[in-house]
Amino acid sequence: MVKYDETLTLLKEITDANGVPGNERQPREVMRKYLEPHTDEITYDNLGSIIGVLKGENNGPKVMVTGHLDEIGFMVTKITDKGFVKFQTLGGWWNQVMLAQQVTITTSKGDEYHGVLGSKPPHILSAEDRKKPVDIKDMYIDLGVKDKEEVEKLGIKPGDMVTPYIEFRPLANDKYLLAKAWDNRIGCAIAIEVLRKLKGEKIASTLYAVGTVQEEVGLRGARTSGFKVNPDICFATDVGIAGDTPGIGDAADGKLGAGPQIVLFDASMVGHKGLREFVLKIADELNIPYQFESMSGGGLDSGAIHVTHEGVPSLGICIPSRYIHSHTSMIHRDDYENAVKLLVEVIKRLNNENVKQITFD
Repeated sequence: MVKYDETLTLLKEITDANGVPGNERQPREVMRKYLEPHTDEITYDNLGSIIGVLKGENNGPKVMVTGHLDEIGFMVTKITDKGFVKFQTLGGWWNQVMLAQQVTITTSKGDEYHGVLGSKPPHILSAEDRKKPVDIKDMYIDLGVKDKEEVEKLGIKPGDMVTPYIEFRPLANDKYLLAKAWDNRIGCAIAIEVLRKLKGEKIASTLYAVGTVQEEVGLRGARTSGFKVNPDICFATDVGIAGDTPGIGDAADGKLGAGPQIVLFDASMVGHKGLREFVLKIADELNIPYQFESMSGGGLDSGAIHVTHEGVPSLGICIPSRYIHSHTSMIHRDDYENAVKLLVEVIKRLNNENVKQITFD
């Protein structure tokens, strides 16, 4: 039986919270709960991103550490006469990971109902049909009701949030952690923990620990919160792709437990060279393990933030994760803790002089 310490409790609470793009209230409240005792101020942008502020020395650089609050999920679009729920995807889904998975539908009043994405038994499928993936538009959620009227009596209606259902749990090796929504509640947890560890430290920077909204549908909260904060330096924390499972081959290199991933480039941004070298020097000096990540597709919050105002030197730091953009994924606790340690040590060393050097040299 694994004993839940402070870290595991935080990770469980923030991943168990349900929050899809445009409906991030639950994880935002968890983030507020953990930030509030340690911040000098909590504020929000007009889309709902939460911004915890830890003030450093007067006129020091502004450093933004982001994770996005939203997880991939669905939105109710229609209820059929027989009581089956049709939906719109929110975020990038691959249809082969969806059928027969359990989900939670949350009504506008906050009531939650359990359901399952229906699937056909193999017994009734032709040999040809077995080879074809089911189109997402043909999928539905079965709530275990008899008709549309019964669904409507539950208060379920178009626009309601649908999220994957799985409980957080440490696995056989308890450093391997399984949950929904690591993408990207792990980034939110990193932002929380970095701020908590810097509380009481003498730092030149003012730190902004940010939980952004609507990342999975276009980095939208990153744009608005980045514009509001107008940082001098940005670190976007997110999940990266682990390549240490069968069948991935050369498509990804990340390994669970080998350290956080320093993102060289993705489809939205080339990591800032000066900032990257500054971070790597500190990691090498302190023997903090790290690995590199490059992604031809996808992007982090930094993709939007680095082009706000006059431009912001930005870097992505990711936690390698198995099975992302499905109902459940897996990370390694050491990678999380080393990412926190690295960011804490980097931010301790940031001041106006070296931020100027990072930016212009």
